[in-house]
Amino acid sequence: MNFKMAPNSLFAVLLRNPWWVSFLLAAVISVICAALLPKDLVVYGVLGTFPFLVIGCIALSRQWNKPSAAAVQAEVERMAGLSWRDFSKELEAKFIKQGFEVERLAGKKAEGAADFLISKAGQRTLVAAKRYKAANHGIEALQALVAQQESLGADKAMYVCLGALSEQAETYARDRGITVGIAS
Repeated sequence: MNFKMAPNSLFAVLLRNPWWVSFLLAAVISVICAALLPKDLVVYGVLGTFPFLVIGCIALSRQWNKPSAAAVQAEVERMAGLSWRDFSKELEAKFIKQGFEVERLAGKKAEGAADFLISKAGQRTLVAAKRYKAANHGIEALQALVAQQESLGADKAMYVCLGALSEQAETYARDRGITVGIAS
């Protein structure tokens, strides 16, 4: 049996919020239980907050090493100021740090959207990053990336960009399994 949480359930919403919200909710419910329930039932009311504490702990563990929104924004602005040469060097270094073998595409392989071919554990991924600071990211670049992926026989495709994709491009990327975003 496959258990999957509904995306808009209370616990799913709490998992997407800061961890302390779950703990605060548990504390508020505990105080209300202590104020309104008879003394012999307060323990049971407080025990009812246990799921909120568990969700708070799960959210805390997920958010522990994540950068703040301000730190992410500052990094995006820093990357937007980089030239392609500097950005590609940083991107290549990040892939190597993550254990990938990185090949810059040149010659026949470079005819297409991809700039890098990275591989790890037998999985080959084409990475398109040259349009990283373009104002508009449409479906054309993704279609070219998929065509190149098929011609080179790569397993996956990644499109690196600082901005958002158009709705049509986002749907296309999701349907084709293209990873989109900033390489971390």
